[in-house]
Amino acid sequence: MTRSPLIVAGAAALTMALTSCAHVTHTSSSISSASGPSTVTITNCGARRAFPSHARRVFVNDSNMVAMMLSIGAGDQIVAATGIKGQTDALAKVYGHRAVSALPDSDGSYPTLEQVLGARPDVMLAGYGYGYGESTHLTPEELRARGISAYVLSESCRAKSDDKARGVMDPWTALRSDLSNLGAVTGHTQEARRVVKDIDTRRRALARAPQASTKPTVLMVDSGDTGSVFTSGRYGGPEGIIKAAGAVSATTDVANTWTSISWEKIAQTRPDVIVFDDYPGQTMAQKVALLEANPATKNLPAVKNRRFVNIAYPAWTSSPLNVDAAETLRQSLEEYRLVPASGIKPRHDVTARG
Repeated sequence: MTRSPLIVAGAAALTMALTSCAHVTHTSSSISSASGPSTVTITNCGARRAFPSHARRVFVNDSNMVAMMLSIGAGDQIVAATGIKGQTDALAKVYGHRAVSALPDSDGSYPTLEQVLGARPDVMLAGYGYGYGESTHLTPEELRARGISAYVLSESCRAKSDDKARGVMDPWTALRSDLSNLGAVTGHTQEARRVVKDIDTRRRALARAPQASTKPTVLMVDSGDTGSVFTSGRYGGPEGIIKAAGAVSATTDVANTWTSISWEKIAQTRPDVIVFDDYPGQTMAQKVALLEANPATKNLPAVKNRRFVNIAYPAWTSSPLNVDAAETLRQSLEEYRLVPASGIKPRHDVTARG
């Protein structure tokens, strides 16, 4: 995920959501005879598009999308993986060291158009802010013009074609859509269904857990400086994670995914817990020091009581690990006595030392 230059430098509602999402994914993936026997037509960011079926050479950018591919058993169809530097240990905890070490890590940084073309992929899997961008000329349109099918991470779909704001659907709906679509594109439909079913089952368990009479407010901090915090709005993975854990996101009113917000605006929400995205460039200790020194944040309940949680980057960005992050956050909220005990335990360790 691309950071802002400033930051880099420094159970009814649930059932309805699941039913709606299942309908979308049921109709979004179908073999298209009009496109020929070797293509599959799916809906991505609201548009019907044909993809190779089954894609054997997929260029993947960022660890969250690598997690999607590994979860559905399509790891051996990754021809190149970029933007995963510093995140392989987190992936290996869930998918195993053998699968992760076998990844063709082309480069630790984000890809260039030339690099993608050189890999000769059938499909590129990336997102706006996750590898795609006009400034690098690496866009879905450019790739399609060169005969490469471009899949856009649903979390990053743009609200309007001429708008940089991202997000058009609930984050869990976005994740389910991507897993189902990628299953169809890679030929792992059944595996994708199993992953989606598992996520849904675990989300239902979280929804059935006893809730606090007043839900705690949780702020997600990716990184920051003295002027602003890089965080995530209501269309980003953290919104779904925090809500599933039984809390309210401090940025639920922000109609975007990952974006920068002033500390003064954040301070108004008085977060009870602050969760950190473990990402290279700023350690947890540095983030805590920033919060404790900033006049706008040093007296917040979360800071004064040092209620912090540090979770690995691939579990915050849209991926199958989001449900592990929700279970982990739920456990932390219980330990801080902000929600009742539930007995829910994280299946995988997605915490980070920072």
